Amino acid sequence: MIFINKHSGKIATVLIVLFFSYLGYNLYNAPIEGVTNKFIYLMKEHGYIILFAWSILEGEMGLIMAGLLSHTDDMWLPMAIFIAGLGGFTGDQIYFYIGRYNKSYVHKKFKGQRRKFALAHLLLKKYGWPIIFAQRYMYGMRTVIPISIGLTRYNAKMYAFINLLSAWVWAAITIIPVWYFGDVILELLEVAKEHWYLAAPFALLFGGGIIYYFQKATEKKDKKN
Repeated sequence: MIFINKHSGKIATVLIVLFFSYLGYNLYNAPIEGVTNKFIYLMKEHGYIILFAWSILEGEMGLIMAGLLSHTDDMWLPMAIFIAGLGGFTGDQIYFYIGRYNKSYVHKKFKGQRRKFALAHLLLKKYGWPIIFAQRYMYGMRTVIPISIGLTRYNAKMYAFINLLSAWVWAAITIIPVWYFGDVILELLEVAKEHWYLAAPFALLFGGGIIYYFQKATEKKDKKN
């Protein structure tokens, strides 16, 4: 167990590489034409496995896909939320134990992000457990916060409990609206597919606006602390 904890980062990297190799192999050999169709086929065939791994990497796109597949009855909504939350929980637990048992590696690898780690410590000290619950919604800090908490003496069992609840809430508030408004979203996707030359700039502008907003919000919080 000690060996696993001390090498959690390397083990996680190997597992992620193996998973995506497996995914790429199955994507290439899917009995259907077109990359998009192959990916949809793969999601329907191995949806829960892909969702779990995708959620480890904390990708909201995976949750959106799960919401749409739940809407089309290719996934069961409660199971999709459960699996996605479990994946998000697993990802943050990995980051937590990287910080807890690989301190020298963290200080070396994240040398250029000392300000973020200092900010994470200040936020934890000031607000306590709500920071653990809110970490998934803090752009630019989602990896730093669990690692920085691992560097402290924060109780591992308490962190795991709050982290699990947070992960299921995160999954639910993303998947359920997509499932509910599935018809509207699918219609918009069809329109975007037909008029990609108009949808692409809009998507870039919208996505860039969100990233810019959260970057500014993080910088403001950084300066304040």
